[in-house]
Amino acid sequence: MKVLTPIKRVVDFTVKVRVKPDGSGVDLDNVKMSMNPFDEIAVEEAIRLRERGVATEIIAVSLGSAACQETLRTALAMGADRAILIETDTELEPLAVAKLLKQIVLKEEPRLVILGKQAIDDDSNQTGQMLAALLDWPQGTFASKLEVAGSKVTVTREIDGGLETLELPLPAIISTDLRLNEPRYTTLPNIIKAKKRPLDILKLADLQTDVTPRLKTLKVAPPQPRKPGIRVNSVEELVAKLRDEAKVI
Repeated sequence: MKVLTPIKRVVDFTVKVRVKPDGSGVDLDNVKMSMNPFDEIAVEEAIRLRERGVATEIIAVSLGSAACQETLRTALAMGADRAILIETDTELEPLAVAKLLKQIVLKEEPRLVILGKQAIDDDSNQTGQMLAALLDWPQGTFASKLEVAGSKVTVTREIDGGLETLELPLPAIISTDLRLNEPRYTTLPNIIKAKKRPLDILKLADLQTDVTPRLKTLKVAPPQPRKPGIRVNSVEELVAKLRDEAKVI
């Protein structure tokens, strides 16, 4: 079974982001970039499926500038078999990403697409669902456990009332939650081997897909600084502040 794992290059989660002085976006100059953590979990799960004899080939795909090759090489070092980069400097919205991924899915014909539930830069949580709608495939979102048997995949996901288990026919779309697994570290020998693994580069024009933006960012601003905490000396004083100042009781 062929597994496709879309991944995104984002600002590393350890970096404190800075807003550009003109408010047009986030300042990315000299900022550490890495694979989106949820997508890293997706790659790890695909590798585990191959280790269990379920998956036969893992294809990592990314959309963005030439710098995304570095992120794809990370996926190859983790264990992906080959990679595809749709190279573009255009800022892509989730619907545009889903449309482009649909073209790759139709070309590669995977039985399973595993991707992160959201990217930590925009937190949209839309691409997986949109891709499932465009392909008319069943979807299992926020997966915390994944099992594949025959022509079906069982997904356990967290909901407000506890755990929900879905049984989906293949092919299917799965989006990963943090509790699904813990990604492995890439070793130096695998990093070296990754440089020799195939990485295909496609241009946006090759896929003949309309990626015209539908949204316009008016302004980006940092969050307001939080007020310092207040120390109280008794429960009575705490209750009084919650009642009189915070107005929560």
